Amino acid sequence: MNEVALFVKPWKALALPELAAHVRALGFDLIELPVRPEFPVEPESIETDLPAAVKTLADHGLRVLNITAANSLDDERLYSACAEAGIAMNRVMFWQRDLDYWAAEAEARRQLDAALPFCERYGLQIGIQNHSGRFVPVNEMGMYRLVKDYDPRYVAAVWDPAHNALEGMDSDAALDILAPHLCVVNLKNAFWRRVSGPEAAAAQWKIYWTSGAQGRASWQRVLSKLKAIAYRGPICFSAEYSDEERVDELIVKDLAFARGLLLGA
Repeated sequence: MNEVALFVKPWKALALPELAAHVRALGFDLIELPVRPEFPVEPESIETDLPAAVKTLADHGLRVLNITAANSLDDERLYSACAEAGIAMNRVMFWQRDLDYWAAEAEARRQLDAALPFCERYGLQIGIQNHSGRFVPVNEMGMYRLVKDYDPRYVAAVWDPAHNALEGMDSDAALDILAPHLCVVNLKNAFWRRVSGPEAAAAQWKIYWTSGAQGRASWQRVLSKLKAIAYRGPICFSAEYSDEERVDELIVKDLAFARGLLLGA
């Protein structure tokens, strides 16, 4: 069965030993660790803090699958710290900002090209996640365009079926296209909720982050297709819910739901 990990962003206030105990109580022993301002590991002190954090977590029974760092991709400290800590992948997203899509894609390529010598020197993989809205990429074809010319040892795809579905894309087609480039599959779910009444001049919609069984992305189809393409890599639960007070309850239910599907796939 695929390894499962948990993105620990919702528990940023916990010290590392408490975080490890809490995550293990939720049913996970593998995590994605943010390296961001106001988190236990911060970008400016990544060289010392990341190896120390990975050791502390290991001492408390928790392994780190990958990080998601706010450091720029031409910051050599990111790569040397990951090498010392034994981290093999850094998940990134490319925000479109005020650029048009093609200019934003070109800027993403510029950053990847600048990162490639460091990836090769230190053995770190960059995992690019698709994201709905003003990001590069928003879907599987954009992802394929971005990663196809890179060695997947160094630049690969973190596919997120929830964001894929929010953009109206089919999960089976996405996995057919991205299978050779996958390094991680994210699991969360969402749907578009109408927030304007019928009298509004134009409808307004907002994303509602929900449990695995309730969103637009069919976890049943996703996990069945992962089996069909013989994907053996990790699956990371994003623990993103609009009902933030129920995160612990919902992630436990989603883990059980996904495990049931994986066993039956």
